Amino acid sequence: MKDFSHSIFVLFLFIAALSAATAIWLRNNDYYLSSLEERPFHQRYETLKPSGRESHGYGVVGTAMIVIGVATYSTRKRLRTFANAGSIKYFLEFHIFLCLMGPILVLYHTTFKFGGLVAVSFWSMVAVFLSGIAGRFIYLQIPRSIEGQELSLNDIREMRTDIAGILKKSHNLDEESYILITSSIKKKVELYHPNSLVRFFRKYIDDRKTMHLVKTVLRKKSMPKSERRQILALVDNDIKLNRKIERLSTMQNLFKYWHVVHSPFALVMLIIMVIHVGVTIAFGYRWIF
Repeated sequence: MKDFSHSIFVLFLFIAALSAATAIWLRNNDYYLSSLEERPFHQRYETLKPSGRESHGYGVVGTAMIVIGVATYSTRKRLRTFANAGSIKYFLEFHIFLCLMGPILVLYHTTFKFGGLVAVSFWSMVAVFLSGIAGRFIYLQIPRSIEGQELSLNDIREMRTDIAGILKKSHNLDEESYILITSSIKKKVELYHPNSLVRFFRKYIDDRKTMHLVKTVLRKKSMPKSERRQILALVDNDIKLNRKIERLSTMQNLFKYWHVVHSPFALVMLIIMVIHVGVTIAFGYRWIF
């Protein structure tokens, strides 16, 4: 799939999750918003209590989604046998969708009431949910190929374009404009603050200034609008690649630390979930089976 198809795929998953969560809330919000004392007298109490047909179903489906989401992504990621089963980034998107939608359904299953051992599983699930969002952000900052494989520093450097050569050969620029544009995109990382956060904001501001300078220089030249856009696209692409090179090591380390936080919570959640399901079945709650 191309990038556009991937965007459509992600948008579809997002809309599906949002629609399902909203539909359930609109259908049952009067029950969820009622006090615990009032709930037994609610007309839909028998179906919406955690052991009720509807709420129990949310728990079963939500649990299945979490298990499937974890199993499919882990299998695709770790077993070479499934290396050709499809792009890993699509498995990741599907994993994120299932592991975001699953906890929402489990929350509806609890009817926003939980305690004891299940509370530990629930808050572990919340930690997994929130860390998953953070992990997704970090994941996107690490450059990857179309197939979703992580790129090395050399891979990224090879993607860079010889802007100076292109400007000299293909565009009619005077010497002063040529020097201004090429010098503006050659700033080194070492010139920035050692603190990562400060460096990030300074670099962002400088990149915006660079784009503004290039636009100003090009506006003064009598060249076709299409040619100006080509030069701006080259500069913008070079800036983005420089940014990826500069933060590659930081994001790779962050991703390693993220796994240290994410994995234990996921393991605790799954263990307690298995215990909860086992006890539920032992006490005879079979849902529709």
